[in-house]
Amino acid sequence: MLLKVENVHKSFSSEVLKGISLEVNKGDVVAILGPSGSGKTTLLRCINFLERAEQGTLTFDDVTYDLATISKKDINNIRKKTAFVFQNYNLFLNKTVLQNVTEGLIIGRGMDKHKAREIAIEALKRVGMDNRLDAFPSQLSGGQQQRVAIARALATDPEIIYFDEPTSALDPELIGEVLNVMRDLADDGMTMLVVTHEMNFARNVSSKIVFMDEGEVIETADPETFFQNPKEERAKTFVQGIISARN
Repeated sequence: MLLKVENVHKSFSSEVLKGISLEVNKGDVVAILGPSGSGKTTLLRCINFLERAEQGTLTFDDVTYDLATISKKDINNIRKKTAFVFQNYNLFLNKTVLQNVTEGLIIGRGMDKHKAREIAIEALKRVGMDNRLDAFPSQLSGGQQQRVAIARALATDPEIIYFDEPTSALDPELIGEVLNVMRDLADDGMTMLVVTHEMNFARNVSSKIVFMDEGEVIETADPETFFQNPKEERAKTFVQGIISARN
C-alpha cells in the first residue's frame, strides 16, 4: 500500500468531509467520482496539504501522519514524492514551456540547470510537447497547457500524481489529448488518484472507483462492478443518470 487516508474531516461554513477513508496501492489508478459539491476536490487538497484537515490520518510509504498536526517538514518531505495537476494548469504565464517544467527542479530541488533541462525535455516528450519548448502558455491551447502541467508533474519523478478534474477547463475537442496522455501513464504503471467527471476514463482506465456524495464515501468498487451493478442506492441513481444523459 502506497497511500492510505482514514477518517478525514474538513469544514468550511459547514462540514464538507465527514470521515473519508480510502487506500491507493502502487500502480493503482483510482477514480474519485460523485456529483458536484460532494467534497472530491477538497479531499484531494487535504491529502496534498493545500487545505488543512481538522481530523484524520495519512499513511504514506508506511509512515502515518496526523493531518491536523503534521509539521511543515513532513509536508515538504511527502510533497517531494507526490505531484498535483490542477484544473486550470497553473503555469507561469511569463515563462516558456521548458522553463515551466525546469523551474521547480532548479529552484525547488536545487538541481543543476543542465540536468533539469534533460529531465524536462524527456518529460515533455512523454506528453508530446517537446516540439514547443520555447512557446509561452498564451501560445498554446488548453489541452497543450494541461499536457505541459502533466510534464511538470512527471519531471519530479513522483510516486503518485493527484489529478483534480484535469479536463474540466477544456473544450470538448481537447479533452481526448489529455486523457490519452493519462491513459499512457496508466499503461506505464504510474500511480494516480484522479477526481474526474470523465466516465469513459473512469470505466476503461481506472483500477478502482471511489464514489462520494455529501462528504462521504458511498461505495468503493472495481469499475465493472460499479458501472454494471452498484450496490448502494445513491450510486445506482448516479449511474442511471449517466446512462440517461447518454441516451
